[in-house]
Amino acid sequence: MKSLSAAKTLVAAMLATTTLWASAAFPDKPVKIVIGFPAGGPLDLHARLLSEKLQSVLGQPVLIDYKSGAGGTVGAQEVMKAPADGYTIMLANTGVMVINPALYGKLPYATLRDFVPLARTAMQPLALLVNPKVPAKTLPEFISYVRSRPGQINYGSAGNGGISHLAPEMFKTATGLFMVHIPYRGSAPAFTDLMGGQVEFMAESIPQAAAYHKQGKVRALAVTSRERNPALPDIPTAIEAGIKNFEVVGFYGFLAPAATPKDVVAKLSDAFKQVLAMPDIRNRMITQGADPAYLGSDDFAKFLTAEMPRWAEAVAKSGAKLD
Repeated sequence: MKSLSAAKTLVAAMLATTTLWASAAFPDKPVKIVIGFPAGGPLDLHARLLSEKLQSVLGQPVLIDYKSGAGGTVGAQEVMKAPADGYTIMLANTGVMVINPALYGKLPYATLRDFVPLARTAMQPLALLVNPKVPAKTLPEFISYVRSRPGQINYGSAGNGGISHLAPEMFKTATGLFMVHIPYRGSAPAFTDLMGGQVEFMAESIPQAAAYHKQGKVRALAVTSRERNPALPDIPTAIEAGIKNFEVVGFYGFLAPAATPKDVVAKLSDAFKQVLAMPDIRNRMITQGADPAYLGSDDFAKFLTAEMPRWAEAVAKSGAKLD
C-alpha cells in the first residue's frame, strides 16, 4: 500500500512539474491574432503596429489572420472555438465586444462568457464632421442649423448598428435633433458621399477625419473624447462645445478563449503592457489618432461590464436590429 501511495505521489509530482514547465514555456510557437475584418482597416493597422514589438517581448513570431464577415462575428467564432492555450487570440473593437451582443438577435457568442479579456490597448475617439458646404462653422451653429430644418439633414454611417451609426444617434438624443440616417456598406462609400455632399453629417474615426479635414474636404466640428485630440488640436470636444457629458469613444482590445490558463493570460497581458509602454509605439498610435489606453485583464473585464449596458441602450434607442 505504501508503495502504491508513493507511486501516486510521484505521478502527481511529475504531472505538476510537467504542467509548470508547459506554462513556463509559453509561448514556444507562433501566436496568431485573428481580426474579424478585412486587411487594411483600422484594426489591421493597430495589429501591425503592435505585432513587431510583441514578437520581441514574447520571443515568438506573431501572425495576423483575417476572418471577416458579419460585423466581426466570423472572427470571434474562430477564436471562441480555438484551443484555449493562448496561441490564438482576437483583436476586437467596440462593435465586436459590446455593440454586437445588443445588435444581433442570434449572436453565437457572449463576450464575457466565451472570452477572457487580455488587454485593452487603445481608445478611439471620433470626429463629428460636416460637408464643407454646410454653413455651420461650429457645433452650436450646426445644432441650430439642423434644428431649423428637422428631417432635412442626412447623416451617413458605415452601416446599421455600428459605432458610426450609434454615435450620431447618441448625439441626436443629447441635443433633441432630428436627422435622417443613411446607412452604407462600409465607411469608405459613406465618407465619399459626405465629401460629395450627398449626406451632410458623419461621425468618423480620427485618423481619416483628421487627414480630410486638413485637406479641406470635410469640416471637423468637434471630437467625441473628453479631451482634445493631438491629431486635431484646434478642434474642441463636444463637451467644450456645450453638450454636457457627451463622451463617445470606441476602443480596441485583445481577448482569448474563455478557458485559457490564468498564467498564460497574465503573460500575454503583461506583454501588451510592455509594448504599450514603449515611447515609439505610443507616439505612432497618437499620430494615427488612437490614444494608448492599457488595461490589464481584470480591469478590462470590469470596463467591458460597464460598457455593455451603455451601448445596449444606444442600440435600443436607434432601433437597429440584425439577425
